[in-house]
Amino acid sequence: MLTKQKIKQDATIFISIVLTLVMLGVIFVYSSSSFYALEKFGSPLYYVQRQCMGIALGTVLFYCAYKIPLSTLNHGSLFLFTSSLLLTALPLISFLTKRMHGSSRWVNLFGFIFQPSEILKITTIVYVASFLSRKQDHRESFKRGYLPVLFICMFISAILLKQPDFGCTVTILATVLIMLFIAKMNMKYLSILTAIALPVASFFVYLQPYRWKRILIYLDPWKDPQGAGFQVIQSLIAIGSGGLWGNGIAQSKQKFFYLPMQHTDFIFAIIAEEIGFIGTTFLITLFALFLYFGFKISWNLKSLFAVYLVQGLTILVTIQALINIFVSTGLAPTKGIGLPFISYGNTALACNIAIAGLIMNAAHDFYE
Repeated sequence: MLTKQKIKQDATIFISIVLTLVMLGVIFVYSSSSFYALEKFGSPLYYVQRQCMGIALGTVLFYCAYKIPLSTLNHGSLFLFTSSLLLTALPLISFLTKRMHGSSRWVNLFGFIFQPSEILKITTIVYVASFLSRKQDHRESFKRGYLPVLFICMFISAILLKQPDFGCTVTILATVLIMLFIAKMNMKYLSILTAIALPVASFFVYLQPYRWKRILIYLDPWKDPQGAGFQVIQSLIAIGSGGLWGNGIAQSKQKFFYLPMQHTDFIFAIIAEEIGFIGTTFLITLFALFLYFGFKISWNLKSLFAVYLVQGLTILVTIQALINIFVSTGLAPTKGIGLPFISYGNTALACNIAIAGLIMNAAHDFYE
């Protein structure tokens, strides 16, 4: 009884963290995008209104994710994964593609534009969680324990790299590798897979000149301060000018066409400029608590599927947050990954809220 009460408290804290992040997202999407939206669309509310639409859609998905029986999700995991994989391949069909920023990651269906790879992230975790929960007796086997997951990763990589979406590929593969480690799969095979994955990833980076250029700019952005290094330099200027306490909400100067993608991939830099080191420390603490309480909920769950599902989804969100913050601070090459719950992007926002719904579903399944 005490455990049930405790997990209920943890779930309450967890959803409070999510709500806080979503509210901060609304505030800083408006703050970072208002001037740009006014200049481009004639209304400072253009992006924040759409952010609220993403929250509304996310709320519907949260309810669906919260209500679906975990057993149904477990048994239907392969169908969900296969369907979303095919959906993610749709941007490769020219007449359905909505190109943005030089990539074909978006699908335009009857005027509704969305990014299928965000859905694929979730369904991949659902399927891997289901697979790991069913293959506990084959953890030492390469053929039955690793090979199916390896094939899945190859299919995902082939489709995403074609779009190209290297950031999403890295996010999914890193999450799956960590899930395999948590499931205590044979470390020998895991080490071999990791050793193979790193040079293969490096090879794909080298094949594409723009990716290789990102690596070089990451090492020294001042080599091309007015070109490829401009975004990172402006991001660092924004973070540095925020100081300890920041310049105040809506007082950013870098958002005035100095920092590109200030309301999406580089929103963390604007946040740092406006609320400073203290404010960003609070924000990072929220993501750390998201990770902690996500895992804390998982430790007491009934089924192995629920445990792996909650841990995988928690890792997925945390990895994206880390990559975004590292990119903004110049600690990683640019990847095109937004800050979960905060960056502008309706598909990503709605899917992240749905992730929270799935985690709450697992928690509710325990204490109900």
